[in-house]
Amino acid sequence: MLTGAMLVGGAVTASFASASTGGGGGSGAGFARWFPWHSGQSGHASQPAPWPTAVPTSWPTGWPSIPGVGGIGTPAGTPATTATATAPQNHTGNCADVEVVFARGTGELPGLGVLGTPLVSAIRSALPGRTVNAYAVNYAADASQASAGPGATDMSQHVSTVAAACPGTRFVIGGYSQGATVTDIAIGIPIPFGTQGTAIPANLAPRVAAVVVFGNPLGIMHQTIAQGSPVYGPKTKEFCNAGDAICGGGAGTNGMAHLQYMTNGSVQQAAQFAVGKLNGA
Repeated sequence: MLTGAMLVGGAVTASFASASTGGGGGSGAGFARWFPWHSGQSGHASQPAPWPTAVPTSWPTGWPSIPGVGGIGTPAGTPATTATATAPQNHTGNCADVEVVFARGTGELPGLGVLGTPLVSAIRSALPGRTVNAYAVNYAADASQASAGPGATDMSQHVSTVAAACPGTRFVIGGYSQGATVTDIAIGIPIPFGTQGTAIPANLAPRVAAVVVFGNPLGIMHQTIAQGSPVYGPKTKEFCNAGDAICGGGAGTNGMAHLQYMTNGSVQQAAQFAVGKLNGA
């Protein structure tokens, strides 16, 4: 991943270069084996020769914009209007049948992000007879990855607040890259990255119909949600593109794989999975 690419939900370089798991030079040494071209500075990497020359080397303005979606390619300071417009924060008198709670990836502007925005749209389209609210997890999504813990706390508190006010609402939760880590913590999976957060109360687990994550860094530890959570595993769909080292246990060879979830049909599959779970599948 290059300068811009590494920051799109994928700035795990900072956390894994600095965190220590003990032995063998620490996790930074392991990360260097997976990404030998990484410079060791958050969000900065040198470009390996085999990579396409069309890949941008700056963030965020070097990445092509996606109309109507805040985050990738949106200049700093530009409101993420589409994302925030679908993420109401006050649920007084606004209870819905379904609440989608999604955490964007590293470096994306506040909002649902490049994956959360189309995910919500697809779920709404597939549930024409039901109301669907959306909430964008309020967290920094910064390059150090240290914001994942506070993000998990925000996700958990939001689910708890809405669940108390809206007893008939069911939830779909998830995230992209660091947002997937947010989700991991929120469902009670311990993350050895030096980040802490509050999990969703156990009594609310039945209200969470589905969990969908993309490019989950948990894979670097050779783990999945299915392995780590007997409660949430059966209702989780994890997307990890071939060659994505962020979720593929460090075995990835395609640096662009971590960025292709928005274009390869993963979002549509995630929506279908979530709708199936909401329908009792």
